[in-house]
Amino acid sequence: MTFWDHLDELRSRLWRVLLAAIVAAVGCFCFKEQLFAIVLHPKPTDMQLINVELTQQFLTHMRVALWGGLLIVSPYVIYQMFAFVAPGLYRAERKLALRAVAGGYLLFAAGILLNYFVIFPFTVRFLGGYQVSDQVQNTITLSSYISMLGIMSLLMGLVFELPVLCWLLAKVGLLKASFMKHYRRHAIVVIVILGAIITPTGDPFTLSLVSVPIYLLWELSILIVRHSECKQQHQPV
Repeated sequence: MTFWDHLDELRSRLWRVLLAAIVAAVGCFCFKEQLFAIVLHPKPTDMQLINVELTQQFLTHMRVALWGGLLIVSPYVIYQMFAFVAPGLYRAERKLALRAVAGGYLLFAAGILLNYFVIFPFTVRFLGGYQVSDQVQNTITLSSYISMLGIMSLLMGLVFELPVLCWLLAKVGLLKASFMKHYRRHAIVVIVILGAIITPTGDPFTLSLVSVPIYLLWELSILIVRHSECKQQHQPV
């Protein structure tokens, strides 16, 4: 295939992805009650959200529907992108890329689910009830709630990519299990700081909910890197 043939194929796949995302977003927009029942589920039942701008609820509806549509079609998007790249890869490279993409997607989804069901409910309950004085009452806006949920979900999804990143670095010889074990204590400090950034509540329990899973991912990454090193050592030269 020529360069222009590749460009035409890429454009075709992008159009398919765009069409699928639009259809899914429109579907999410039409099912407003079900969509926001999911989005508002982590909110404490005694917390009331308000809207202070005339167009904010409609714009929030559109934004959440768009992100919901992208989330629904994300497996199809990944498939289209992989199908475009795969023909140019060798068999071993294709197998490696498939593992990285599949593992990365599952770990990203796991991070989002952990945030949705565990971390964000504790965070929003703590921050929603925190007061510097009895004279200052909390009034949480809808846009603030949606932004917080989106940012924390994205951060947790990215953090959960740690094992895949370590595996790829080990494959190219840039990371060793001995290095990760040697700097384990330093990693714990960084993990705690990262957990404090993701959930700036000051609550030790919520901080543990974030830090412990990330630390377990670090230990899992050490095992993955060690396994990768053993396989490379046993491969015939």
